[in-house]
Amino acid sequence: MRDLALGIDCSTTAVKVVAWGRGGKAAAEGRAPLDQLPLRPPRSEQRADDWWEATLRAVAELTRVVDAERIAGICITHQRESFVPVDERCQALRNAILWDDARSLAQLDQLGARFGHDELHRRTGRGPSVAQALPKLLWLAQHEPEVAARTYRFMDVHGFLVQRLTGAFTTSLASADSFGLTDIQLEGWAEDLIAAIGLRPEQFCATVKPGAVIGEVTAAAARATGMPAGIPVVAGLGDGQAACLGAGVTSLDRAYLNLGTAVTGGPVGPRYLTDRSCRTLYGGAPGTFLFENVLRGGLATMRWFMRHVAASADDPLGEPLDDSASFDRYEAAAREIGPGSDGLLLVPYWNHVTSPYWDPAASGIVVGWHHGHRREHLFRAIEEGIAYEHRLAMEGIQAATGEPIREHVILGGGSNSDLWCQIMADVLGATVTRAHTAEATNLGAGILCAFGVGWYASVEEAAAAMTDVAERFQPEDPARALYDDLFTQVYRPLFPAVQPQLQRLARLHAGFAEGAADGSAEEVR
Repeated sequence: MRDLALGIDCSTTAVKVVAWGRGGKAAAEGRAPLDQLPLRPPRSEQRADDWWEATLRAVAELTRVVDAERIAGICITHQRESFVPVDERCQALRNAILWDDARSLAQLDQLGARFGHDELHRRTGRGPSVAQALPKLLWLAQHEPEVAARTYRFMDVHGFLVQRLTGAFTTSLASADSFGLTDIQLEGWAEDLIAAIGLRPEQFCATVKPGAVIGEVTAAAARATGMPAGIPVVAGLGDGQAACLGAGVTSLDRAYLNLGTAVTGGPVGPRYLTDRSCRTLYGGAPGTFLFENVLRGGLATMRWFMRHVAASADDPLGEPLDDSASFDRYEAAAREIGPGSDGLLLVPYWNHVTSPYWDPAASGIVVGWHHGHRREHLFRAIEEGIAYEHRLAMEGIQAATGEPIREHVILGGGSNSDLWCQIMADVLGATVTRAHTAEATNLGAGILCAFGVGWYASVEEAAAAMTDVAERFQPEDPARALYDDLFTQVYRPLFPAVQPQLQRLARLHAGFAEGAADGSAEEVR
């Protein structure tokens, strides 16, 4: 009996596969780590073959626990914006360029000058950011024209794994949109934009809607994976859209909130719109759109704190380095401080900012220091700053859609913190509920798979049947009132007030770095 839906989640750091039952309960899982290549920032790359090899290892671990004959279908979710150029045999022509690669700032400026960032946002759903693939593809066309010319297909992670499983050069619209080259309303590639950056429309995969069956596991893929040939492969979606679906969010009055390495979140609606507060993506259910904010410094900023601030031989709170026990000790100390961190306030732009400012020169801000502050004050200020930033985004999205968000479903590593969940509820002034599974992103792929193989009549029905929530956190006074004042009177106006100085700082630093390099920057393939 084929009673399991297999979700494959290929993130930046690992491939995780989970076999889901019809009620959303995990029957087994497998995991294999992924490494990034040791390149100097701003470059970030991986071997695309590692995506496939890690998938094979993770599937092998899972099938040692459950019989592969039980697998009814497969659906993939993945790191977004990462891509690799391949030949006719789907062999990589160079390393994959990842979402956190920032080499294409000059190309981002060129695109804005040529097309206008607002127009690109309106058509593709994405504001100006070096995270998306579009400026990196322009970089590739300019700096590696021989690779661009030889490329048979530019593959997102989903498309690459689908090809290895089925032989089809096909991807999902909810994966292709991360290129920043799809015309969202027309549900297809923006061929004029592709041609304008020196590439050819036929160099991109065919697209289908998420939830459609793309093909079946081939005999060759069956031998490699140990799964039976003929298992249907269902078109999947990017990890943010999957997390939203795995949280059970399918409407405008609820939003998902993923407290992961990056912080992503937002609601889902039936009408396409764009706004500076968010980027607009294809939703997991046909005919829906996800209005999503992205802060590329969630747990990544907390890890920075644990490694570079907390770690100290004379600081008992900071040892051992970057483990859960150390985090728990800091959180206990931060809880004793109380709301507002004794006047310390932080803007969490450790990795620039996308919406609503779309400013690659942005950087973090900490204000209010005095002699009474200690490391645990900064720890709490990070949690509060991320909550303020998420409120800023959600207020913009609610204004754009005209619908209030009554509940935020929280997931990801940060959701394990009761303190952080309560801070979120107090800052947002709304109910925060914890998703019932830590693997909500993978569950999103499982839900789409369940729909694709016919278990449920709609994606919404599958999500309702396969998701649940655990603890609820309600806003509490006087913390809610204090946070409201701090947000409206200090946080919201702070970055716009110093943004010109931060841009000037970034230009001065970049000019000095270029002069110090003296033209000897290493060209790494």
